[in-house]
Formats: sequence, C-alpha cells, structure tokens
Amino acid sequence: MYERKIPLSLNCGLDLIGEVLYGKWKMRLLWFIHEGSQRPSELQRKIPDASRRVLNMQLKELEEHELVSKVIYPVVPPKVEYSLTEFGKTLIPVIAALGQWGDEHEERLRSVIVKRLEQNTSVD
Repeated sequence: MYERKIPLSLNCGLDLIGEVLYGKWKMRLLWFIHEGSQRPSELQRKIPDASRRVLNMQLKELEEHELVSKVIYPVVPPKVEYSLTEFGKTLIPVIAALGQWGDEHEERLRSVIVKRLEQNTSVD
C-alpha cells in the first residue's frame, strides 16, 4: 500500500492545483483529450515516452479528481474512451496559457534546463 511521505497540504489554490495536476503527463493528457484523442492507444501514441502503466495511473487520478470521465463500451475486446468533464474543460484555458508562456520563453527555458542538466551530470 502506498504511504505518503510528505504530508498533504491543501492550504491554498496552488497547493490544490499541484495536488490535482502533479504528474509528468497529466497536463498533456488533458490537452490531448481536449483535442479529441480519447482512446488509451491514441494517448499512448501522442506520448510515446510514457509507459502505458503510468498513463493509466494518471488517467485514473484525473478521473478521481473529476477532470475526465471514462466510458467502457461492452464489446469484445473492451473499448474505452476518455472525455473531459465540464470541470475538466475549465482547466483548458489555464493549460493553454502555460503552454503559450512556455512557447514565448522557449529559448531561455531550454537554456537553463540544459545548463542545469550539464551541472548535475558533471557533479555525478
């Protein structure tokens, strides 16, 4: 059973959004579902660096946080589709704004990330 190492803190909006969106692929999953990729295999193709297990875990967490809904069709083999809930749709402008900020500062962000990676590699 998973035991949380850091106590849960829900004191402000940033704590809350961090709890809901923490996870390497969650924002991308929400964005791709918003764009129309609804099947797990489509999402896997959009995010090939993520393992199927991790994507499934993060989709489950997004579902538990009521940001996405999952429909399982009673066919063989089972067909699963995800869609944004009305609540989940409210996050799309926020994710779009973050993406735009990243695009506007792409060179600087890439530079500082590469610099940090190089420093960490030379220390090891």
